Amino acid sequence: MEAREPLRDVRGALRAVLARLREGEPGEGREPFELPRFWDALGQTFQVTSQEATKLSLAFSRPPLPSAEDCRKLSEDVQNAILAVATVYYWLPKGQGTTLRKMVRDATTEVVEGMIQLTDTILNAPEESLSQEQLISTGGVWEACEQVSNLPRDNQAAVVSALAACLGVVKDAVEEMEHALVEGQDPYGDIMEDEELGFRGNRDTYWSEADRQLLSSCMGLMKASKACLKKVLAAVKAHGKVDSPEQIAQLDDLADIANEISPSVDELALSMYPPVNPLAVRLNAAKLASVLKKVLEIAKASHVCLPSEEGWVQFLTGAVDHNMNKVKNFTQGQL
Repeated sequence: MEAREPLRDVRGALRAVLARLREGEPGEGREPFELPRFWDALGQTFQVTSQEATKLSLAFSRPPLPSAEDCRKLSEDVQNAILAVATVYYWLPKGQGTTLRKMVRDATTEVVEGMIQLTDTILNAPEESLSQEQLISTGGVWEACEQVSNLPRDNQAAVVSALAACLGVVKDAVEEMEHALVEGQDPYGDIMEDEELGFRGNRDTYWSEADRQLLSSCMGLMKASKACLKKVLAAVKAHGKVDSPEQIAQLDDLADIANEISPSVDELALSMYPPVNPLAVRLNAAKLASVLKKVLEIAKASHVCLPSEEGWVQFLTGAVDHNMNKVKNFTQGQL
């Protein structure tokens, strides 16, 4: 195991790089910054890292094990490759957009995590054997390094990607709740049944008619969430620009507030299952309505919302208010 000592050292160094990536932000980067040059450099460092992972894995896949000197050289090459990846990431200035920067940081972090996992696997494996874990870890590094080709190339593409991900989650939540509501009076019917009686007497697991009236307005809010994300996504795709710091910042603001929609939809959906607490539903509905109106305000004030687009902003704002007022009316007696 002595020959592997340099690998232990490099594992410690990689963990330090990972900690810095997770907690730190890049500075203002290199001046002048050229985006195409950045992507070329990042792609090259990811490719080199993938090659170094292959070399390292092969060296420890069959006897004889590398000598202490060979292991030192392999470890050094791995460390240099990872440092190069992190260094290029730190070139990316904040002014290119926080949404883009986060996606690049996540991809960079995955590469470093993958390499740490590979060194862990080699250090913990029996000597002179290629374990299944080592094969999986090597493949994990390859996969993480290949991600660079799929990363969005500017902040507009990054925000489109982020909004599309939010929309996918919200769509799923809406479909799940629609399915539960059309199943009938008993949303738990497929998972709960009294073994002896063959039915349940606990009305806390059923929706009353009053519950259903309240929930129809909540569904209206959830559908407005989906429509809001679809419209904002389409506007960013069609009109989003990254020609000025102001445009880049406006796109980031949209992505940040849109990220709050999905958790708010989930909280409302959870409170809609029986036994329904009308006040909890009202609170969660109000929170979602507030987030949606903020999204619409930010979209309307940004460059992605041309004067010709303001109609849908007004329509969706009205839909949110209409459904929220119905929720208030249905729960008025609970206050």
